[in-house]
Amino acid sequence: MKKLFGLLSMVLLITVLAACGGDNAESTSGDGDESASGDSGETKTIKAGIGLNSDHPQYKGLLKFKEIVEEETDGAIKVETYHSGQLGDDRTMTEALQLGTQEVVIPSTAPLANFVPEFSVFDIPFLFPNEQVADEVLDGEVGQELLGKLEEQNLVGLSYWENGFRDLTNSERAVATVDDFDGLKIRTMENDLHLDAFKALGANPTPMAFTELFTAMQQGTVDGQENPYATIYLQKFYEVQEHVSNTHHIYSPFVFLMSKSFYDGLTEEQQKIVKDAAVEAGEHERKLNREANEKYLKELQEEGMEYTEITDEARQEMVDAVAPVVEEYKSKIGEETVDKVYQAIEDAQK
Repeated sequence: MKKLFGLLSMVLLITVLAACGGDNAESTSGDGDESASGDSGETKTIKAGIGLNSDHPQYKGLLKFKEIVEEETDGAIKVETYHSGQLGDDRTMTEALQLGTQEVVIPSTAPLANFVPEFSVFDIPFLFPNEQVADEVLDGEVGQELLGKLEEQNLVGLSYWENGFRDLTNSERAVATVDDFDGLKIRTMENDLHLDAFKALGANPTPMAFTELFTAMQQGTVDGQENPYATIYLQKFYEVQEHVSNTHHIYSPFVFLMSKSFYDGLTEEQQKIVKDAAVEAGEHERKLNREANEKYLKELQEEGMEYTEITDEARQEMVDAVAPVVEEYKSKIGEETVDKVYQAIEDAQK
């Protein structure tokens, strides 16, 4: 009898505790502010990753995004920021967005073209004459139309940020004309248009992961590379490179991407907040990036790099050299998209 009484007492105790626990869970859920955080009162977390380091303007822009979102949502959305490829390279992180295991990444358009081929239009060499024209085209109708194509890939494009004009460095010789490209082993991204354009210029393009680049230049596996000044300086490429030229051969935008599954789970108010924050933080990042590139070019020269200014005549020779490649890729990118971008550039210069 004692054993039976003890067993009944234990069952009664478990039943009471379970009932209490259920009441607490229900009241916690009921007390949540559904209008602030979606549907259950739970704090939402955005994991936002980039490939560049914490000194780059892109990361400072990401911190600005975090500040705006957390303030405007009263903490209902938290933003965790990761730099230096802590969550993977741009392609890996973009795939994580598609799977819903990461919420934000800000890749260049070159790797993004693997998901939406039309983004290859921004890999056309010598496309934009300056940053102001790029801003107008990207923020205008044609740029926004391209962002809309991302939804088919379970991605949401919220805004364009800036990587900037890509310029050439190498350890062999000053590059001032088309002839100076001859035989240079130049690291490029794994992008067919980039590769074919450098071949047309006479170089020997060599695709490799960005994380391997410094060592490859140090060991002479490649002679040089191409990136904006901020990246060149912050990655300390001046330690293994002697020459820098303002080829400005490609203007590279960043695209602020969010996982569509996460975005769709936000309230309309929260969607507007993250969209506006991505735009505002992008404007901040563009400003910082342009100031940084001007500053870092001077610092590259102070570190001992020889700077070569490309003349208008020499740049036109480069444009002519890659013209057959551009013509070949128009059909691959989509002639309608290419024509729209060229028309938008022409309109922006009027």
